[in-house]
Parts: sequence; C-alpha cells; structure tokens
Amino acid sequence: MTQAPPIGPATRLLHAGTPPLRGGSGPVNVPVVRTSTVRFADTAAYADHHHRRVAGERVASYGRHGLDTHRALEDAVTALEGGHRAFLTPSGLSAITLVLLALLSPGDHALVADSVYSPVRRVDATLLQRLGITLEYFSPSQDDLVAKIRPNTKLVYLESPSSLLYEVLDLPALTAVARAHGIPVATDNTWSGGWFYKPLQLGANLSIQAATKYIAGHSDVMQGIVVADSPALAAKLSTAYEALGLTIGADDAYLALRGVRTLPVRLAQHQRHATEVAQWLHRQPQVGRVFYPALADDPGHALWKRDFTGASGLVSFVLEGADQQQAETFIDALQFFGIGASWGGYESLALIAAPERLREHSAWNGTDPVVRLHVGLEDPQDLIADLGQALVRAESQSQLAVAA
Repeated sequence: MTQAPPIGPATRLLHAGTPPLRGGSGPVNVPVVRTSTVRFADTAAYADHHHRRVAGERVASYGRHGLDTHRALEDAVTALEGGHRAFLTPSGLSAITLVLLALLSPGDHALVADSVYSPVRRVDATLLQRLGITLEYFSPSQDDLVAKIRPNTKLVYLESPSSLLYEVLDLPALTAVARAHGIPVATDNTWSGGWFYKPLQLGANLSIQAATKYIAGHSDVMQGIVVADSPALAAKLSTAYEALGLTIGADDAYLALRGVRTLPVRLAQHQRHATEVAQWLHRQPQVGRVFYPALADDPGHALWKRDFTGASGLVSFVLEGADQQQAETFIDALQFFGIGASWGGYESLALIAAPERLREHSAWNGTDPVVRLHVGLEDPQDLIADLGQALVRAESQSQLAVAA
C-alpha cells in the first residue's frame, strides 16, 4: 500500500478543523455556533456527555465548554503548534495566568525569564504572592539555570524572543536542563504567531499566545491560547480551566479561526516589510542599536537562524542621544504609524518603551529612549519616508533646544 506523502504546514493549517460535508455540501469554514444551553435527546445522553467530559473528552454539556466553532479553532491552533490540546481564554494574560495557576501551588517556586511580558510581574505581585507562590526572575543568557533550580521548582517560564528587545533564547539548551530535573517549561510564542517558531518541537511543554495579536490579525479580538504537549499537562490545565470558568465567545473564536487561515501569508508580508524598515533604520545616524533578530549583526541572529523560519513585524530601536521629549516629538510626527499598546494587526504602530519596563531586562543597560514599532502591511517605502520625516522633526527640535 502506497503511503500518502506528508502535507506541508500551510496545508495542514488551512484544513485543520474544516467542517465535514453533510448531504453533499457544506461551508468552507465552520460557522459561528452560539449557545448557552446545550440540549440532549434524553437523560442517558446527558449523563454520557458528562462522564465523557470528566474523562477528558472535548464534548460540551454547557455553552461555556464551546461547540463547533471553538473546536475548530482549537484543532487549528493545535496543528499550528504541533501539540496535543489547545485551551482558549479571554486574553493573552489570562492564558498566562491559567498556566501559572494550573501548575503552581502554595510553597512552589518558578523560574521566570526577566524579559517576559511585563504584566506577568503584576500577576506575581497581586495574586501569586498572596497564594504563597514564589516567582524568581533570572537571565536565561547570563545565569546558570542549574544553579537556580530548587527542590520546590515546579515551572520554568520563558519568552523567546523577549518582549521589547527581542532577545533570542537557546530554548533547546534550557529545556534540556529543565527536563533533566523533571520541570515543565512554558514559553510565550506570541512574537512568531506560532508560525515561525515551534517551541514544543524544541523541548518546551506549553506554548502560550495572545491570539489578540497575529492569529486574529485584524486588531478586533481579545483572546489567549495555550497549547499543551501531552495528555498529562492537558489534564492539569483542564482542571484549572474549569475551576476558573474560562471561555470565549463563539464570534471571537470565529474571527480568530478566520485569521489563522491567512497567518502564513500575512506574516510573510510583515517580515518583508519589517526587514526593509529595520535595515533602513540601521543606516540612520540618529538611530543607535536596532533590535531585530533577522539582522545579521543582532546578538541573537545565530540562534534565530537556527531555530526560527522567519521574523515578525516587531522592530525596536534606540533614538541615539535623544531625550523623552524628542522621542515624543518623533512619535507624534508619524503619519502612518498609529499610537497603540497592542500589535499584530494589519496596521503599523509605534510606542516609546517605558523605561521601567526596560530596566526589568538584564540585557538592557542604556538610558536613551527605545521606540517599538509594529511594521504593518502598508507599502514599506511609505513607512520609511514617514519614519525619515519624523526623525528630521525630532532632530530639529534638538537643534532648537541647543540654540535656545
């Protein structure tokens, strides 16, 4: 018997969760199925669904458990990440909190990369510390992970590339250490959208994304997703997921499912545009370091080239010798870059990185302002021209200040 050839990742992603044809026809994508109440044929069917849910099956006995639209999105993202099971949450931060609460108990210790998404620290300070859970922040590139592990260490939490400065971690090396000590590894994979980076294949056990960003792709959805690599971890997540009452609406599930179908082509375009912008920024005298792993002189370039298949639209850079007022002048002068805290949509965005957030990164020792760009799907030459005039505007203000 001839074995079917393996299918490519884009084909797998586009067809995962596709609805079956019924009566000879059917929709391309799963329709929105909204409900709060699930009806059953009889009491035996009701009891059967309940027992199957308790046993870990993804069947619905109530609207919070989701129906066809949710299942299709779970299947698509599970295929994207190469995992065992996906869990949908109302936001990226709620996905992170789900992982922390599912795997950590009072008295436990977790090691967290110091450059993670900053709200993790807020979850730590306002919730986990009250529960008697200790998070210790460390530098994955500078600290010895083995020396940091304690008898009560129950989780290693990472993000690669890191927030704001895009420090690329040696994930295979870090996960090898954690696995040798029987410690699960969770990593935030939002930067790559799950397309350019496969942490579960590099040894991580849990991959977390803010689907708000690249998966949804249109800045109109709030959503988080966690993908577990095994039935055992999925069972732990499921218990916490049920206890916390987490769910998302069917409409948001549909929007994310629609977005994930075009993820490969959108991210390819983001990469092309961001690379062009990053290379241009690198040549500007007003710009210090450019943070973008795809650049050949980026400190993380070798690891990025080894472990990633592409780069996303996030680019950060230092405004050399500028002060806060000049950085604000630069941002305010931009015409095609919106000012907003999120990213991952089709539009370009710009923000000044908060100095207190930068100081959390052991890799940062500068004082000049750092600007974070999300390079969208506009014509890159228009974006470059816009950045150029904004740099001139900021420099002019500096010269006026000196003259005064």
